[in-house]
Amino acid sequence: MAYDETDELPDREKAREFYSKYELKDVLGKGISSVVRKCIEKSSGKEYAVKIVEYSGPELKESTLREIEIMKMIGGHPNIIEIHDTFESDSFVFIVMQLCPNGELFDHLTQVVCLSEKKTRFIMRNILEAVLWLHKRNIVHRDLKPENILLDKDMNVKISDFGFAVQLEDEQTLSDLCGTPGYLAPETLYCSMYDNASGYGMQVDMWACGVILFTLLSGSPPFWHRRQAIMLRMIMEGNYSFASPEWDDVSEQAKDLIRNLLIVDPAKRFTAQQALDSPFFARDAQTKPDRVFYPRKTFKVYILTVMVIQRLKTLKNKPQQIQVAELVDNPYRFKTYRKIIDSAAFTIYGHWVKKGEQQNRAALFEIEPKCDLKAMHVSRIEVN
Repeated sequence: MAYDETDELPDREKAREFYSKYELKDVLGKGISSVVRKCIEKSSGKEYAVKIVEYSGPELKESTLREIEIMKMIGGHPNIIEIHDTFESDSFVFIVMQLCPNGELFDHLTQVVCLSEKKTRFIMRNILEAVLWLHKRNIVHRDLKPENILLDKDMNVKISDFGFAVQLEDEQTLSDLCGTPGYLAPETLYCSMYDNASGYGMQVDMWACGVILFTLLSGSPPFWHRRQAIMLRMIMEGNYSFASPEWDDVSEQAKDLIRNLLIVDPAKRFTAQQALDSPFFARDAQTKPDRVFYPRKTFKVYILTVMVIQRLKTLKNKPQQIQVAELVDNPYRFKTYRKIIDSAAFTIYGHWVKKGEQQNRAALFEIEPKCDLKAMHVSRIEVN
């Protein structure tokens, strides 16, 4: 059932308790059988997000109740979305959750294209600490991706959407196919293709973390092809590369962590704790040894530092020397133009369209634009 922003939710009598405590506001997102809206708690005035799920069948009801149970089990971690309240009627369930006003990590990434190593380190540390929290409780998320990672008002990471999450028992393995194609681990695909596959476990989350890390640093996913069959084969073979120019300035520690996460054999893949202990994150924890303080030398260092900073400030205002022939031949090799091209592609299509060094022209024509640029241009002219 689809909802409009002005829709009144049915089943109001049976959900009277929810409406007596909360006031519904704007629609934040929609799904096939659910809608997420902002709401305000009347007693405190605090803002929350409420996920309203319509039960279209017993399977959806069972999975929704399992999601609520898991969210209650994992509460208390700063990087996992907090569940505040729940209300259940015969045909609907209302899940009141923490509000993340900065939206999805994916939307943030479409604006900036890619992140610096410092920002990536901050985000990935939060994600991995949350995954470690889940795995210690034998819970596998199974659908980690930038769309399911929210950002609160302080840009802190909050993992959300536990609809596919499962708590494993002892040596239990899973075999059902679920998740998002570009983030599926090879063992998940093997289970869907071969009857004798051994199943998969929590390591599928670590593969997804590797895909996210790769995407944050480069602005494109490691496995993508306009033909999904080829993309799935790339995943099963672990076929990806650190192509130039995106990876020219990325450290070897970051690449090494990706190599240890995107390993086809799950037994050799890094765990969440091993990933957190990798040199990529150790750079934040480096401490300087105690040294003898020399005032005169320290003053000289300060003076030289100020001079260098002033020189750099004037240097950054000088545009990069670009030959016209080089720009016409391959504008994508220049970082500034590369970010402009990628930002424009995201704005128009809202989809990954880049593969390696070049924009994938076939993908540009196969994907429908998510916004009408012509209409936007006309409206701007009318306003002016």
